[in-house]
Amino acid sequence: MPQVTAQLVKQLREMTDAPMMECKKALVEADGDIDAAVDVLRKMGTIKAAKKAGRATNEGTVAAFVSDDSQKGALVEVSCETDFVGTNPKFKSFANDVARVAAECNPATVEDLLAHHFVNDGTVADALTELIHTMGENMKIARVCCVNAKKGALSSYVHGGKLGVICEFEFNKPETAEVPEFKNFAHDVAMQVAAANPVAARRIDVPDETIEHEKAIYKAQAADSGKPEAIQEKMAEGRLKKFFRENVLTEQDFIKDTNTTIKTLAETVSVACDDTIEVVGFERFDFGA
Repeated sequence: MPQVTAQLVKQLREMTDAPMMECKKALVEADGDIDAAVDVLRKMGTIKAAKKAGRATNEGTVAAFVSDDSQKGALVEVSCETDFVGTNPKFKSFANDVARVAAECNPATVEDLLAHHFVNDGTVADALTELIHTMGENMKIARVCCVNAKKGALSSYVHGGKLGVICEFEFNKPETAEVPEFKNFAHDVAMQVAAANPVAARRIDVPDETIEHEKAIYKAQAADSGKPEAIQEKMAEGRLKKFFRENVLTEQDFIKDTNTTIKTLAETVSVACDDTIEVVGFERFDFGA
């Protein structure tokens, strides 16, 4: 009896476009016979769903989930063919459930997520296949990202089903997570990330290559000014500071009050909570981006 190897599963998947876990189940049932496994998939109705797999999935939704204790969170992007299905409550409910499962199982990849146990019986892949059958459109889990709070809490925000954010905050006292002032602040910061699209939460988190790229541009601009080289350097540094103010979350002006920055707001909320609160990171999914 042929062994059900990963290569055999891959071969069946390429032949049928059926989900990987379904291919493995079919091969096990068919004792490793790939032709018999195709028949098993046909009987399961999986190939019918797979025929839809070639159709473009340019619509869909982004879903976010944060656990009740604000310690685990996940973002998922689930795509479909039409906006009609993308805004359907059943489709959106599925995406929300997938985000919750992702937060609980912390998958490294979409494939890991698909193989995980879903809300009821079966796997996430099983539930996705069933939804494809039910709604008659090709669907995919396009990407997933999981976040775990290291020393603080998480907060999420979803705008219009197309833009999702999870922010991470650090503080010292666990009870700070339940203080209203912190909750309002955390929600506002997540909204800020959605609206302003910063490149990083803190200056230290900006990739070195991004900084070098910006500096090179600013130096070239300064060189065109005809000023001495020492002045050019100062001009470039000044423009780089402006870049940080506009693109680093903690240095940005608060969208609800441009007279304060996110960092200053965090300091104010820290006093209200009798704690030290810092914004330390975020994840942002813009559908299709």
